[in-house]
Amino acid sequence: MILRVHSCRWGNSFVLSIVLAILAVALGGIMKGAIGAGVPIIAAPALTMIFGVQTAVAILVVPNLLSNVWQAWFYRDRALSRRFLVLFAGGGMLGVVFGTYLLASLPQETLSLLVAFAVLGYILLRVARPGWILDRARADRLSGVAGVLGGMLQGATGISAPASVTFLNAMRLPREAFIATISIFFVAMTALQIPALWSVGIMTGERLVMGFIALGIVFLFMPIGTWLGRRTSPKVFDITMLVVLGVIAAKILFEAVF
Repeated sequence: MILRVHSCRWGNSFVLSIVLAILAVALGGIMKGAIGAGVPIIAAPALTMIFGVQTAVAILVVPNLLSNVWQAWFYRDRALSRRFLVLFAGGGMLGVVFGTYLLASLPQETLSLLVAFAVLGYILLRVARPGWILDRARADRLSGVAGVLGGMLQGATGISAPASVTFLNAMRLPREAFIATISIFFVAMTALQIPALWSVGIMTGERLVMGFIALGIVFLFMPIGTWLGRRTSPKVFDITMLVVLGVIAAKILFEAVF
């Protein structure tokens, strides 16, 4: 099996690239266990730097789907209303199809810029409006729109957080309700994303195997995140994640532009 490292990323050191990829997925697993989201937020931009956007998205589909199946089942009694879930997750499924089309048709440089801008948008929203609260009635009305936007970002860049995570964070949900709702959203969206990626030739046998390897890493580190999440302030994870994302986004932008 030959895994190609993107030519302009991390020089010619294949071993270093693999180590960095493992660390990114492991950190994503810790974040996933702690706050319910983190694998695509952390790992997608990091893997984009190393392997390119299409490979990064394809690798992360399997861990996104199966890790969220587990969390969706475990926290199923804490999810929001069925109507909200249908609109939110259904919108994600619609959006991810269009996003996958963009992933297959846009140039690599454009996709890299989309990843960087998606990450920076997430950071800006989290920093600029930390106290923003979205009341439940308005959130119900916007759930379908937020789902579609999140699905489009997920399909095109592998990162739905600027729309999906920010939207749910603004609702100020309890930790368990947030984890249950975002997990159901990811399960519905990635279940449709996999056949969509196969249909456009982005998902391959090699990338599928790499996805299951990434899944093993995520499952290995999720319990650490769960343990830390129950004993550490969420602000610690927020700050850590935003700093890491800022560095990654800056590097992607620098390489895409220069």
